[in-house]
Amino acid sequence: MEIKRITHQDTWPIRHQVMWPDKPIDYIKLTEDPQGLHFGLWIDNQIVSIVSAFIDNNEAQFRKFATLEEEQGKGYGSQLLAYLFEELSRLGVKRIWCNARLKKTTFYERFGMIKTNQYFSRGEVEYVIMEKKGTQDDTQ
Repeated sequence: MEIKRITHQDTWPIRHQVMWPDKPIDYIKLTEDPQGLHFGLWIDNQIVSIVSAFIDNNEAQFRKFATLEEEQGKGYGSQLLAYLFEELSRLGVKRIWCNARLKKTTFYERFGMIKTNQYFSRGEVEYVIMEKKGTQDDTQ
């Protein structure tokens, strides 16, 4: 297993296959992709899990976090997310947040993320914004 930076184009096949297979490939592309940080978890020379992060000042949103269906449940997504959180902390990010699918909130809670009171739907999928704040206090 290896985790490394990848290009935004490298994320597209897994995003499409896992998240929105019934939509055209352009549906999973983000206009801000070129400015993001993109990571992939590799097993036997194949990317099996991907995540993208977008930093704005001292906050980062991670998006398009996906693991190939046949590789889910093996801990790869957990390892990739832990790696991402360490990288973002190293870069000085004080708040990490995401639009979490409601059915996945317990997964994110294991990483210290908490639900906000901001809920929304996109199509038939319900989401809540979840966040994790850094341990450093900005007032000191």
